[in-house]
Formats: sequence, structure tokens, C-alpha cells
Amino acid sequence: MVQRTHSGKRLLSRLASLLLLPVLFIGLPAAADAEEGSFNLGLVTFLSGGAAGPFGVPARNAAELVIEAINNGTLPAPYNSKGVAGLPIDPTIIDEAGGGTKQVGEFRNLVQRKNVDAVIGYISSGDCLAIAPVAEELGALTIFFDCGTPRVFEENAYKYVFRTGPTSTMDNVAAARYVLDLKPDLKSVAGINQNYAWGQDSWNDFKGALEVLKLGVEIKTEQFPKIYAGQYGSEISALMVSHPQFIHSSFWGGDMEGLVLQGAARGLFEDHTGVFTCGETAMYRLSDQIAEGTVLGGRGPFGVFAPSNALNDWFRTNYIARFGTPPTYPSYKMAQALLGLKTAADKASAGKPGKPNKDQIAAALTNLEFEAPSGTVRMALGNGHQAVQEMVYGQYTKKSGKPEVYNVKRYPAECVNPPEGVTSAEWIKTSLKATPCK
Repeated sequence: MVQRTHSGKRLLSRLASLLLLPVLFIGLPAAADAEEGSFNLGLVTFLSGGAAGPFGVPARNAAELVIEAINNGTLPAPYNSKGVAGLPIDPTIIDEAGGGTKQVGEFRNLVQRKNVDAVIGYISSGDCLAIAPVAEELGALTIFFDCGTPRVFEENAYKYVFRTGPTSTMDNVAAARYVLDLKPDLKSVAGINQNYAWGQDSWNDFKGALEVLKLGVEIKTEQFPKIYAGQYGSEISALMVSHPQFIHSSFWGGDMEGLVLQGAARGLFEDHTGVFTCGETAMYRLSDQIAEGTVLGGRGPFGVFAPSNALNDWFRTNYIARFGTPPTYPSYKMAQALLGLKTAADKASAGKPGKPNKDQIAAALTNLEFEAPSGTVRMALGNGHQAVQEMVYGQYTKKSGKPEVYNVKRYPAECVNPPEGVTSAEWIKTSLKATPCK
């Protein structure tokens, strides 16, 4: 499962070839231990299974592009110095498929056998919940780039674990605000979410936010199929007969695309407006199947919702040139994690000889503010280990002949995230309604 290379340049060449045959990562033999004179980085993302196409491969593509630019010193300012702490990144990439138990084994292998300096990875919230305590036990610097459950830092405190992307609370509180902005006299909603931490947390935050922001909204039905179920015939029937005005879903990857396709075949989203908190990843892949007016989120100011700045211009232009499609939010979040690591490592090494150690980088990353293609990222929650950003929603259209969003609305970080020291559930229940959102 683990591939090892002896230089970042050689691995990037291999990554490029594997764009055509990603499954060839599987089963390649492990090679030598980490090299001196480089920053040895473990990268974990889905390379096989239903999440690979819409999530894992776009994230891997972003890693290839950004690592190459970091090593060559060709990123725009403030990232135009070569390497991480002056050292070229030498990545080792593994497949996230297989579940939490398998990933814990892969993580231990990266840290204890491969001696990586840091790990960036994990799309699944279940995998993040499994990895976080192991990372702390091993003292392994670990940056979660995508998974969203707020439980990672609300239920525990860590020294070596960070997340440079926002939590799912932001996605779902903003979704509730957006739906009410579209329909101030909202009467009813329904939900279909995966039956594990991500889906349950997402639905609870969306439903809880609606309950305090708009009294009397009826929950028509709550559907919780298991993750990777693939077929949603019975759930679609239940949604259609309940006739909600909006259908909330935090489905992601192949599950989301399956729901969009199967729902479109039965006209589900023609009569009921879908609210897909992860929908931005499908807007180019399923541009002919997503219903007009569907509410799409990108888990932050990423992808089509990213602001105009030099970093975003560089990232978007070069990604499209290399991969032939616009980068979606998993790509942005992988790039963001890499830039957060570079900022912290460069800060930790400033004026000091040699490679900074994990304690120095962790100290520099705590409470850090850094720039990314999505704008300014603030590590403001979880004792400085959890990022906050604004949240953006829009509605899908292809009336111009190409996939676009309209009715785009941005919600500042302070109105869609709890303050430091307060859990998401407690904040939504007691303080959300009084939180200003302008």
C-alpha cells in the first residue's frame, strides 16, 4: 500500500503517470526509510473506491502541483522561497480506502517505519477520529486537510494534531441561514445523510440551527443510509412522499453522485430543492444531471467560491493547464494544508540551523494566520489547532451552457462557527440566534 520514493521530483513524475492508472499505487513495495536533507511528508487521500474520483484524485493532483512549486520556489509571494524550512518535500502517498482500523496501521507505518516529518491527510471524519489519538500517542505532527466533524477538537485537546480547513458546523449553520435567506417563510425540510459521525453531526447542526433561527419548521423525514450504500431507492421514495421544500444532504464522493443521479432519474430535485453541503465537487462532473437551482456548498471559500487573489489565480490557472478541469474544493484544501505547513516550518526555522523539529513546527502552527488561495486562514479554535473561515453558498445553473453558481452569499466566520471554548451543539442551542451575521 505504501509507496516510497527517493526524491520529490521522482515521486511527482510517478504521480503524473498514475493519473491514468491510480490503482497502481496499490501493492507497490515499500522502499527505504526517510532521507536526510529533505522534508519527508506522508500524504493520505483516497486513490481507490467511490471517493477517489471526486475527492481523492483532485486532492492528490493539487499536492503534485503545489509540492513541485514549493520545491522549485515558483509559488507567488509569500511562498516564493524554495522548500519547507529550505528543504525539498519528499512525499510518500498512501490510499485512504479501507476504513479506520486499516488507516491506523498505515499511519503507524508512516511514522514508525518511514520516519516521516509530518503527515497531511484524511477526507473521512471517521478516519480523523481514529487517527487523532494515535498521532498524539506517537507524537507525530499531523494535519487533517479535509475531514469535518467538530468532535476532533471539541472532545479532545492535542499538541501535534491540527486541521487547516473548517468544520462541518460552519457548513450546516450557513446552509440553514442560506435556506432561510432564500425562503423566509420556510415551512418544511427533510434530510438524507450518511449514518456515521459526519452525516449525523451535519444533520444535527443543520436541524438544530433551523430550530433556533425559525420556529415551526417541520422536519418531514430523516434518512440515514449507511456510508457507501450506493443505492437509495427506498430513501428517495420516502423523500418524495414527504414533500419537503428543501432536502439537506452532506453526502460526499460517490454517495453524493449516486444520490444526484438516482434522484434526477426520478425527478426528486425538480419538485424539492436539494441542499448539498459538499455539492461543489460534482458541478463539473455531473453538470447535466444537477437540477437548476440546487443549493451547492464547497465547505468554505474554495473552488468556484474562492476569492480573487494572486495565489488563487496561480493555483486555478496552473491546475486547469495541467489537469484539464477546474480545481474543486478538495484540491483547494490540500493546497491550503501544504501552505500552512510551509508557513509554520519556515517560521520555526527562521534564523536557526538545521531542520526544525515537530515541537517547533507545532508551536509555530498553533494560532497561526496564513494566506491561501481561499484567502486568510485563522487557526482560531481548538486551542489554536482548528481553522475557521467564511462559508459560501450559491445555486447551480447551466443556463449559459456551462456550470455556474448564482445567488452567491458569504457568511463571515464569526456567524457560522462557535467561539473558542464552546462546543458547536452548545453554541447553536444557546447563542446562535443572537450571533450577528453581517
